[in-house]
Amino acid sequence: MALHLEESEQAFARGQERIPGGVNSPVRALKAVGGTPFFAASASGAWVTDLDGNQYVDYILSYGPMILGHGNPEVTRAVQETAEKGLSFGAPTAGEVDMAELLCGVLPGMDQVRLVNSGTEATMSAIRVARGYTQRDTIIKFTGCYHGHADYLLVKSGSGAATFGVPDSLGVPKDVARTTLSFPYNDPTPVVERLREGDVAAVILEPVAGNMGCIPPEPGFLETLREVCTETGTVLIFDEVMTGFRVGWKSAQGLYGVQPDMTCLGKIIGGGMPVGAYGGKAEIMDVVSPMGGVYQAGTLSGNPISVAAGLTTLGALQVPGVYDRLEAATTQLTEGLLEAAAEAGVPVTVNRVGSMFTLFFGEHPVKNMDDTAACDHERFASFFHGMRERGVNLPPSQYEACFVSLAHTEEQISHTISAASAVFHEWVS
Repeated sequence: MALHLEESEQAFARGQERIPGGVNSPVRALKAVGGTPFFAASASGAWVTDLDGNQYVDYILSYGPMILGHGNPEVTRAVQETAEKGLSFGAPTAGEVDMAELLCGVLPGMDQVRLVNSGTEATMSAIRVARGYTQRDTIIKFTGCYHGHADYLLVKSGSGAATFGVPDSLGVPKDVARTTLSFPYNDPTPVVERLREGDVAAVILEPVAGNMGCIPPEPGFLETLREVCTETGTVLIFDEVMTGFRVGWKSAQGLYGVQPDMTCLGKIIGGGMPVGAYGGKAEIMDVVSPMGGVYQAGTLSGNPISVAAGLTTLGALQVPGVYDRLEAATTQLTEGLLEAAAEAGVPVTVNRVGSMFTLFFGEHPVKNMDDTAACDHERFASFFHGMRERGVNLPPSQYEACFVSLAHTEEQISHTISAASAVFHEWVS
């Protein structure tokens, strides 16, 4: 089955003339799987429609924020009503305070919070605050955890044990990268040894990884980091830009019962609009300007439209039973995919936490970046295109997570499973 993508192909060709790679975020160029991206024209519920009129069941959901589905009427109404009053003021609004009170009321380790415009801003700012608070320079991250494109976070690791950072992007000064150490995810032992040297400002990680595929923490991993960060005076930062309000009402920290010193948020708290936030213990946040000496500012921070969309989304997520519905829908989907693969004799592994999941093409457990790298990426590319031809929109990389929304219906999930079964049987026929 071949899609008609004439309009998308034309738009992509035009974009390549004026935009690097034709896209404004690299994964959209489909370099990992090949082919031409479709250009979105509209979306409603769990459907997304491209310029050529092709309709897809969407499991990208703007990479997570659309937990209520696309075009939710209440969120749309909140955006419209807020926009009529003004797009931006350069002055505080009551909505910002409402958002701060809600976030701090839900996450027990968050005494204060600062709103920003993106996840990158949130993580970048949180690390600056941690450095200012501890008066230390070195930070630790984990291979495969993506925290935005700040210079010192675009760092590869060595093999096995930590190495001083090597830039993962041109344009990142080596002296900046050297302040970042990278360790394998889900292996606390070498991190503990390094932390006890006493010079690390912060440990930052996704408590559930979403940028090497969905990878949950192994039992004891988060708990050990919490214990040793406390022991060594190191700030523990959870990057919950993706997992915040996605894997549960109290986010990953509530799901696993581990409280960080600082939390970074984004995506869902903006209801699909650009947003970010970072916050934590009062004694740490007291170093942020204008109270303290760590400077951070943003003209559009706390944008009233983003705040209105986010507050409306978070309000809908407080309805009893919402997360049970998400859990049930995602379980139905992932179990159906596993059954379809087993029936066709295709080796797969599925990782799932709440309503985020990844289908990995391989039989081995996937617990870190090396495990994801060892999967069959050619087969994933074939699966991506086979599903797209059958009206299912998946992230175009084995390293990305899929998301389920409250708008996904049983019929759409059944269609997705049937489409996967058809792809699998096509391979083995």
